[in-house]
Amino acid sequence: MDFSFSIQSQEQRARAGRVATPHGCFDTPAFMPVGTNAAVKAMTPEEVKETGAQILLCNAYHLYLRPGQELVRDMGGLHKFMNWPAPILTDSGGFQVYSLAPLRKIDDGGVTFRSHIDGTEQRFTPESVMQLESDLGADIIMCFDECTPYPVTREYAERSIALTSRWAERCRRAHARKDQALFAIVQGGVFQDLREQSARELIDLDFPGYAVGGLMVGEKKELTWPICQAVTDILPWEKPRYLMGVGTPEDFLNGIANGIDMFDCVIPTRLARNSHLLTWSGRVSVKQAQYREDKRPPDENCQCYCCRNYTRAYLRHLFQAGEILASRLATIHNLTFFQDFMKRCRREIAQGTFYEFRRQWFQQQGE
Repeated sequence: MDFSFSIQSQEQRARAGRVATPHGCFDTPAFMPVGTNAAVKAMTPEEVKETGAQILLCNAYHLYLRPGQELVRDMGGLHKFMNWPAPILTDSGGFQVYSLAPLRKIDDGGVTFRSHIDGTEQRFTPESVMQLESDLGADIIMCFDECTPYPVTREYAERSIALTSRWAERCRRAHARKDQALFAIVQGGVFQDLREQSARELIDLDFPGYAVGGLMVGEKKELTWPICQAVTDILPWEKPRYLMGVGTPEDFLNGIANGIDMFDCVIPTRLARNSHLLTWSGRVSVKQAQYREDKRPPDENCQCYCCRNYTRAYLRHLFQAGEILASRLATIHNLTFFQDFMKRCRREIAQGTFYEFRRQWFQQQGE
């Protein structure tokens, strides 16, 4: 199997490493832009690559519904279908099914749900999801799990982790492609002992990587990070850890400080479409009147295509006029900022100054 993870430098719990896959390598800590429907919104694959992205995330649930896994398979898999030759990770659809709470029913065998597109009844099982992700052909695939909601009772969380463990074992048995690395997902809500139990049960199944799911779903952040630390304390040091659905600079810094290697989130693209620019000096809401005659680039410390060529005044005009170009330029900038932020984190870890960088960042942001 063409999958490996090597830690190249570390500072306390923070690690900088490299993951090798059949479609190339990516450096960690890594941020994965989200290509929900096999496309990062408003961007071509070439533009995404120019931001510094080395790996993308695509959503198995959405691709299952449209255009369908058989079509993607027959078109040569996701890499060829979307013209992205580098690594891809697909989630299992567990979070999307979780978000369809009024439209789904969970049982021991799997989940019956209704499509959010046309209302037709659908069924996911661990085995069918493994076939789905096999057909899509990503380099890293995720086990089908139940994403524990918040708030949740302890009794529900106990049943949920038992189900997730059984489903992980079934995914392990059904996983057929040796060129895909299957990651398990630790659940357990905000109950630390249940999280630790979930982690240990999944470690016993010996996956090549592990994710922490079901966090950042409504709980207070003072609960998030102790749970994250408790889980990463248990997970194998030599295997990559992925914190699912997390994506602000502050969350990256806290996740990396707790030994997390991989992140994904729609935040940079969603903020871009809503005129919010992420910069080294903080967030800029570029539609505000104060930027009407601002000749500065979005971020004077950024060398992306947008910042090299355009002013805040011009971006404000584009947003005010409803031009599609506004979203494209802002997305190029925000994704570049996230990739540059990860490069900075990797460099700080290598220099042994990551925790000082983290302290200074929070001080600058007033947190």
